[in-house]
Amino acid sequence: MGADRWLEEEGMTLLEGWARDDLTKDEIAARMGIGRSTFYKWQKRYPQMAQALRKGRELVDYQVEQALLDKALGGDLRAQMYWLNNRRGDKWQEHPREKAEDGCEPVTVIVDG
Repeated sequence: MGADRWLEEEGMTLLEGWARDDLTKDEIAARMGIGRSTFYKWQKRYPQMAQALRKGRELVDYQVEQALLDKALGGDLRAQMYWLNNRRGDKWQEHPREKAEDGCEPVTVIVDG
């Protein structure tokens, strides 16, 4: 069976959905009934196939980001902490490095002996 089925609307929808469901490329290839090498060849030969996979992964990431942002802006303290720790870790780490009075970071010396 050739790539034609996967380039049609129904095939593209399946590919996008499997990517959205976070299946690995090997898992997607298995569901398509093809080997790994064929899968990678088809992605290079048919950019629309690679685009469908990318679109599926990006869409769900954006949706989760938006949901997290909505919760953080809605006052959810846990979501706010998570957002700030990851987006502004330089200022909002849970355990920031302590600095000496002169502003320098402390150095840990380990003596082996």
